[in-house]
Amino acid sequence: MRILVYPHDLGIGGSQINAIDLAASVAARGHEVMVYGVPGPLNSHIEKRGLRFIPAHPLKYRPAPTRIMELARIAGREKLDLIHAYEWPPCLDAYYGASLLMGVPLLCTVLSMSVMPAVPASVPLIMGTEELGRKARKRQTAPVWVLEPPIDVVEDHPGIDGSAFRQAHGVDDVDLLVVSVSRLALDLKLDALVRAVDAADMLAGRFPLKLVLVGDGPAREAIEMRVRAVNGRHGREVIVFHGAALDPRTAYAAADLVVGMGSSALRAMAIGKPVIVQGETAFSEVFEPATLETFLFQGFYGNADSEPGTARLARQMERLLSCASLRETLGSFGRKTVEERFSLERAAEIQLGIYHRVSVERPSRNISDAASSALHALQIQLDYYRPGRKRGQKAQTESLLRAACAGLWPPPRPV
Repeated sequence: MRILVYPHDLGIGGSQINAIDLAASVAARGHEVMVYGVPGPLNSHIEKRGLRFIPAHPLKYRPAPTRIMELARIAGREKLDLIHAYEWPPCLDAYYGASLLMGVPLLCTVLSMSVMPAVPASVPLIMGTEELGRKARKRQTAPVWVLEPPIDVVEDHPGIDGSAFRQAHGVDDVDLLVVSVSRLALDLKLDALVRAVDAADMLAGRFPLKLVLVGDGPAREAIEMRVRAVNGRHGREVIVFHGAALDPRTAYAAADLVVGMGSSALRAMAIGKPVIVQGETAFSEVFEPATLETFLFQGFYGNADSEPGTARLARQMERLLSCASLRETLGSFGRKTVEERFSLERAAEIQLGIYHRVSVERPSRNISDAASSALHALQIQLDYYRPGRKRGQKAQTESLLRAACAGLWPPPRPV
């Protein structure tokens, strides 16, 4: 098969890395796989995986008329058997030209935490959790599969040496290193990051603890202000920034405990580390046998009750930091779980089976479906560009960042 994979962007992130790694695994099985997208930091990862890259027009509108036409031309020129798009904007870029007009089979993966109504009901979907798969099946007329984020258990393994990372951040053998690998973003991430910082603050007086934040993004400046306050209270570097890392394996390997969500949590488990899974609105839960079924259903993420403090996460961290044997047991359990359920090898075989099924079926040309998706996409664009929105959005962003800087979290609700 000749397959074009279209990640939603090529910035550093779990969804994009998953898309590229799966594309490389499918290519290794004898298929011709190309990656299409606006050039970004992950171009080096595409090159490392030996995949051909086709640059996309950088127009920022989503979906983009220019990319709709561009994909149609590529589909004809490359004689594509299938386009695999990730998230709703790339899905619509591929749908309106290459699929709807030219009949090229289209598959869409949605790894965000909701099913966007802009995704055409007639497009086959892959969802990232069983919970989202059930929701998608209620609206899709096309097949829906569930494929959790895959992890390369060959590259991500417990034998990786993290000693240089510990040394670089002044972490001695007797110290306890907590690591978070995450984009420092407002959406999905900020609540978890602030609570990790605050939990480290609560525990630093009783444990030889250091929290290293691996990542970068628009929330960094605000989080740095909060970190400076914590470090000042304790008279030492309780929390430090490492910055973004395309290959964070040594950070995971160095850790005594990892806090995070999604693919970050799974990669830490593959490297044999105990994990506390975070989400939004104060969600956090230790990954252990008692919580396995919960995470297999909802994914490695969650929502809780927006508790004003950080007591829940601090209690969970304290439980694991207090017991080295428990950390070792949970690290082994996590590795075993990833090997059996989340390996890249297993995911590639499942995805290839989906490719074979989708590629032999002619795409639906349901005009009402196409019109409905177009209206939803138009509404999203109109809402984004409506007068006053950016001013209101800027005020909301500034409110979140001020709260992250100060001791007030979660931020007060708008009146």
